[in-house]
Amino acid sequence: MAPLPKRKYPKARQGKRRSHLALKPTGLSRCPQCRNARLSHTACPTCGFYKGTLVVEVKAAKVAE
Repeated sequence: MAPLPKRKYPKARQGKRRSHLALKPTGLSRCPQCRNARLSHTACPTCGFYKGTLVVEVKAAKVAE
């Protein structure tokens, strides 16, 4: 059987230990073609450009009638 702690572990100390586990916001940048926000190092989901060349064919948005 494994050893067990003699006393209860304080919640404050537990929080300090886990402080680096928080989620961080994603790094968004502007697309040079359409100026919309996009993830870095990925093709733009709006226009389909990456590093000045069209790499993904983007379908036009459906218009609600």
